[in-house]
Amino acid sequence: LRWNQRNRPNRYGMTPAHNASPPTPHPGLARRGLIAIFGSTFLELVGVFMLSPLLLILLKGNGLSTALAGLFAACGWVGIFLMTPLVSGITRKLGRRLALWLAAAMPLLATTGFLLTDNLGVWFALEFVAGMAGGLRWVLAEAVVAELSPPELRGRYVGLFETMVGATFVVGPALLAWVGPQRTEALTLVLTLMAGGLLWSLLIPPLPRATDADVAPSGARGIWLALTAHPVVMVAGFLGGFFESGVSSLLPLYGLALGLGPSGAALLVSASGLGSALMMLPAGLLADRMAFHPSQRWGTQAQARQTLMRGCAWLTLAATAVVPWVASHPALAWPVVFLWGGAGGCLYTLAMIDIGSRETGLTLVNGTAVLVMAYTLGGVLAPALGALALDVSATVGFPALILLMAAAGVLAMHQRLQKW
Repeated sequence: LRWNQRNRPNRYGMTPAHNASPPTPHPGLARRGLIAIFGSTFLELVGVFMLSPLLLILLKGNGLSTALAGLFAACGWVGIFLMTPLVSGITRKLGRRLALWLAAAMPLLATTGFLLTDNLGVWFALEFVAGMAGGLRWVLAEAVVAELSPPELRGRYVGLFETMVGATFVVGPALLAWVGPQRTEALTLVLTLMAGGLLWSLLIPPLPRATDADVAPSGARGIWLALTAHPVVMVAGFLGGFFESGVSSLLPLYGLALGLGPSGAALLVSASGLGSALMMLPAGLLADRMAFHPSQRWGTQAQARQTLMRGCAWLTLAATAVVPWVASHPALAWPVVFLWGGAGGCLYTLAMIDIGSRETGLTLVNGTAVLVMAYTLGGVLAPALGALALDVSATVGFPALILLMAAAGVLAMHQRLQKW
């Protein structure tokens, strides 16, 4: 990989926010790398999303309290959160290829442990380790896909990758329902999927050493510099996590509060997921088209992507503005949650495209880590605050919270866009 002078990192390893797209590796290597990342991630995540509900079913079947089962599920997310700021340091020491191999091997070992022991303490430890591996893969896979994608097709590949990841949320539980929650058979299938993910990870070709490996900071300093370098992107990531991941976890409760039956309330989650699955790839394709418009109708590449992110933020606000009428017209809930999920997923996708178009190497890993943290923060705050708002009022408190968050997001993105 070669850097021109304008793309050269400064002494902190950060590139100018207005620079051109970073260079990509040789097309053949990039193609092989993308196929390996896509395949290994799909197999591993299908195994993960089959394993997670299976473990909770087994724990409840063994008489574990709901509170402890919830704590067990939270262990994985704690592992993801704690691993995220460490990814760039691990990548500096191991390189991206070995780090991805490690991310594929750790869940396989954890799943083997679940199969071999019933000790609850060991299960908690294994879930934490699996969560840390998930955080490592989440950041690295996103960063490598963005970096290996051709600049003019980056939106297409990132959008396709995010859509594939969303599909694993459906395929994993569907496989569990097909096999049944019998421990041995189900865990054996999970183990097979994890092993397949590891074997496919071994196909990842040797990746060039990060050009900023000696200068880019890692740990807290790297995270802070990435945050200050990409404030618009992090706002987009937070809004994406809030509306795609966080709000969707509350939709069954919201549906029940609106008077929908249990099945209808649960299907609201499907409507949100459908919006996310159907809109992320088109958003990526549109980002490519706008950024590389022959007449630069939308301004620079960065301005074009930011215009799209701003449009998605306005879409969440427009959908939320309808919520006060949902209580009297419950059918409106379906298009509203569809747009929430779709706009939230598009915001995350566009944010990832933007970071990948500006950065490379460890600087890109740091930026992706902060995006993941922003998305996770939004995903955690939404159910925490939303549950309180639903307790106050499903027709006033919850809509007010969602409307406030959507309006604040639009305002924040406009303020930052004016200063960019």
